[in-house]
Amino acid sequence: MRTLRSIVGLLVFLLTLGMVTAPPASASLAVQAVAADVHLFYYPWYGNPSLNGNYRHWQQGGHTPPDDIGADFYPALGAYDSGDTAVIDQHMRWIQQSGAGTIISSWWGQGSYEDRMAPAILASAARHGIKVAWHLEPYGTRTAESTVSDINYINAKYGSSPAFYRYGNRGAFYVFESLRITDWSALEQVKSASIVLAQTTDPARVAHFGGMYTYDGIAGATAPGWKTASDFCKANGLVWAPSVAPGYIDDRGVPGNTTPTVHRDNGAMYDRQWSNALNPATGGAPTWVSVTSFNEWHEGSTIEPARSNPPAGHGYLTYQGAYGKTGSAAETSYLDRTKYWVGQFTGGSIPPTNPNLAQGKPISASSTQNGYPAVNANDGNTNSYWESANHAFPQSLTLDLGTATEVSKLVLSLPPSWGPRTQTLTVYGDGSAIVPAKGYTFDPASRNTVTITFPATAQRTFRLHFTGNTGWPAGQIAELQAYRIP
Repeated sequence: MRTLRSIVGLLVFLLTLGMVTAPPASASLAVQAVAADVHLFYYPWYGNPSLNGNYRHWQQGGHTPPDDIGADFYPALGAYDSGDTAVIDQHMRWIQQSGAGTIISSWWGQGSYEDRMAPAILASAARHGIKVAWHLEPYGTRTAESTVSDINYINAKYGSSPAFYRYGNRGAFYVFESLRITDWSALEQVKSASIVLAQTTDPARVAHFGGMYTYDGIAGATAPGWKTASDFCKANGLVWAPSVAPGYIDDRGVPGNTTPTVHRDNGAMYDRQWSNALNPATGGAPTWVSVTSFNEWHEGSTIEPARSNPPAGHGYLTYQGAYGKTGSAAETSYLDRTKYWVGQFTGGSIPPTNPNLAQGKPISASSTQNGYPAVNANDGNTNSYWESANHAFPQSLTLDLGTATEVSKLVLSLPPSWGPRTQTLTVYGDGSAIVPAKGYTFDPASRNTVTITFPATAQRTFRLHFTGNTGWPAGQIAELQAYRIP
């Protein structure tokens, strides 16, 4: 669990505690366009002997870095040090690649390790056109009054940085586990200069706050209370910043923990959570979208690149197969997908919550007739179609999703203008039958479309095996669509 994270360690790596200044005028760096209203939770708490003198956080759960770390994925950068400026710069380049424009830096109190990381983070963020907001963590002596002091401290110490995030003219502060404290009236002292968000969806728990966020990468799969929270924030002029995550697993970071694992499903979970956030029926109308997380490695919620060939013998997971990518291309798959969703958020359009997985994927057939190739069967056009050779059953049409992908529904169509016909076919996965042979009637009254459902199964290929067609002497499909039913 996140509350079990250790916040202790030898704090021997000290950065300057002075005011942060803008990068020198001579600095030359191409700043990419990013979306300041998409925020990534960022953790500057890692250390290794190269700078910190010892390992910090990587050993969580009784592990022995560098090859054995307290995480179920292994970073592309290895067991890095959060104070390494080369690491910070690489992080900022990756954040640029994601399209997100703001990080929410984990902060554990005045003078803490994470506070000491802030100057270098702000300096690099400024060079890369990234903004920095703050995640106020529940250190042992935190109170509402100390939180006010912390906000004033951060504003005074770092507010002059060009990377300091402001919404209007106010900084942003997320308060993790805000429900630990019942009386937050002290926040009235900082409301004019700061937007302070409570971690909740309960409107009864946000008195004196400037908005709500969720953080929870598990709840994002179902979005409980999100619409209510959004409606309340909109009606009361508050910020609504639901949190989305690609998945959750903390088995190596917290051995024996019973927190549920949220599987990534090759990216389908991340898409589902983003869809929940952007769909007005579930997520309402977000002011910001917060992503859990860029690099919380202990909880397996990262979009930071994970190594595709991690150290052997430790049981690490990888991003292999995410969005159909493999090898080194898979390492940045969640950065690239974040950029897609950033575009959806900032462009104001919402993609289908359950997209067709088949469109445009490789497809082949046992035979074709001239002018009716297999590629017609998943080109998005129901007026073009595949047709096999005449009087030559059995025939087959095979869809290749590129990687094992969970599917539970196939939708088959013929051109809407055609007369009725019944095709007998079997559905195969990777070599074995998923749905036994059955006759499916295509009727123009239902737009010549049939739906085949079955228990969700992860397969790379889906093959339609045709043994007859009562309306024509060949196998025919205009569109083959594949879906994972939410």
